[in-house]
Amino acid sequence: MSTAVTGVWGRAEQQDFRSRVRGGLLGAAIGDALGAGVTALTWEEIQQAHGQDGVTDLVPAYGRRGAITAATQLTLFTVDGLIRAQVRRDTGAWHPPTDVHRAYLRWAATQRDWGPDERRKDNGWLAREEWLYACRDAPKASLLGLGDDTLGTLETPKNPTARDAGALARSAPFGLLVGWEPQLVCQLAVECAAQTHGHPAAYLSAGAYAVVVHGLARGETLDAAVQRALAQIGSRPGHQPVTDGLKHALGAVRQGIPSPSRVAELGEGHHAEDALSIAVYCALVAEDVRHGLRLAVNHDGPSQVTGALTGALLGALHGETALPPAWLAELEGRPTVLELADDFAMEMTQGPALHNPTVTSPGWLARYPRT
Repeated sequence: MSTAVTGVWGRAEQQDFRSRVRGGLLGAAIGDALGAGVTALTWEEIQQAHGQDGVTDLVPAYGRRGAITAATQLTLFTVDGLIRAQVRRDTGAWHPPTDVHRAYLRWAATQRDWGPDERRKDNGWLAREEWLYACRDAPKASLLGLGDDTLGTLETPKNPTARDAGALARSAPFGLLVGWEPQLVCQLAVECAAQTHGHPAAYLSAGAYAVVVHGLARGETLDAAVQRALAQIGSRPGHQPVTDGLKHALGAVRQGIPSPSRVAELGEGHHAEDALSIAVYCALVAEDVRHGLRLAVNHDGPSQVTGALTGALLGALHGETALPPAWLAELEGRPTVLELADDFAMEMTQGPALHNPTVTSPGWLARYPRT
């Protein structure tokens, strides 16, 4: 796998990119947290618990307001794996799916260990964050797929019948690789999704979503980014449910005022392609980030997933300053998300100054070891 050569970044370009990276990762986490407290409820039950308008503010989950789920945990480890892949490239080893898989295995350890293993210096800083050692309803397919060290591939995927949105929900970071061409972004997201979710609709949804985020991070409109995603997956076997879902989302925009009933027409979100369709629709019709996220979580399906997907889209589209500050203030793990986002932006824009085959910053290698 190779990538296009990235040109020199100007200061304004770096600042815009960092804002979109922060926006995408924080937006995903906010959407995840907004939906976490109602993800097991139907729309009717949400109304009974929170009023006629449903969820309009953060509600408690896992004992606090602003708590995140496994969707955010895995998204953070995706970012960690992508940074590690760039660092390892100096050694001549270049296989990003392997580096992302290793990052997912580090996440899997957080789901079974009491806390960080300080003896493992090769784990890097993220795996030493104690707050991540919490079980937050990870999808069964993700736990099973990462239950051993075997790397799932497109030829031999893990969990071939797994069609839920577990892999999709962690795939926004692939789209932030703005120096890559869209087809490579799509391929990487697809390959990494197949490590836990082997159904074509699941891994192709992840690939399509990554391409949409990629377009937004490059400054495209959401509609243009969706069209590019349709072009990328349209020739792949098993694409029909995904392309149908995206086209349905585009068509729903013209069918009236956005509402929970309109969202329900796109599906419940239990299948990956339905969750993708809901997120794209909510982002397309959103008056602002707050409106889009409220629409994304008030329905019958897995609200934390559709909230996270929509939040990443709107955050990458508008940047971090568009996110609701009151929700950010209560977000669990916000310092970690920000630190990782800034590290990713720095690696992508100034990587050669941090490491190369002959000169390396010791502090950077301590954070993101090559091993």
